[in-house]
Amino acid sequence: MSTVCIIGAGELGGAIAHALARGGLVRRIVLIDDAAGVAAGKALDIQQAGAIESSHARLEGGADITRVVGAAVCVIADRSGRTSEEWRGEEGLGLLKRLSPYLEEAPIVFAGSSQEEMLVAAVRELHLRRERLLGSASEALIGAVKSMVAIEAQCSPTEIELTVLGAPPRGFVVPWSEASIAGQALERVLTQVQLSRIESRVAHLWPPGPHALGLAAARVTDAVLMTSRRTYGVLTMLGGEFGARGRAGVLPALLSTRGIVATRVPALNTRERVRLENALAG
Repeated sequence: MSTVCIIGAGELGGAIAHALARGGLVRRIVLIDDAAGVAAGKALDIQQAGAIESSHARLEGGADITRVVGAAVCVIADRSGRTSEEWRGEEGLGLLKRLSPYLEEAPIVFAGSSQEEMLVAAVRELHLRRERLLGSASEALIGAVKSMVAIEAQCSPTEIELTVLGAPPRGFVVPWSEASIAGQALERVLTQVQLSRIESRVAHLWPPGPHALGLAAARVTDAVLMTSRRTYGVLTMLGGEFGARGRAGVLPALLSTRGIVATRVPALNTRERVRLENALAG
């Protein structure tokens, strides 16, 4: 029975738990938060909703981080409170230090939109294997871009294939030369005026809201558990791609129960490559 532990029972943590429960792939979901009562109450609420949504996941909540032992995936979310705050910075790094001995080699999914530095510090300071660490917020951005393209092309977002490269918060590049709509090259379907209109709005799509982030984290977590054959745009530690090393960036990746199996470096035209290298250098 697969178990996923979510660290943080804030708005984002709750959205992830609900999405995972509805997905049906995860059988046990554990919400862990310093406010044990909040975590337990949120878990109970989602559990009871399962009877309406026909989901059969078992949900638990509490404050004991040792409950991550045996988890297939650990998701880092946000703390509960009046203003839910993502785990990040020194506090986030301290959390990872406490978690690491109990996680063994389980992948860690960073669900928040501001956890890039935390991912980098986990590699540099805690020496965690970089393939275990992946950020899922970029999948939420990809979904938003697809929605904008669908409006311009008057089609369904499910017909669109594209990815996003670069790094948050404003260093994202969409490689339009690789994108497609219903099997046709996207640049043949949309005009340059339409593409420019979409590009001018991409920067304003970040950061995504908690529900979009929650769905993205659940999708990436499910892909890890089932060793998906499709790629996902995830934040990872770069190892020389596009001339960048020692910093985080978004790349299409194949995922498995050990984390990132392989990354795919898209073929970019000159303009896209220059924009991406400048974004990563910044």
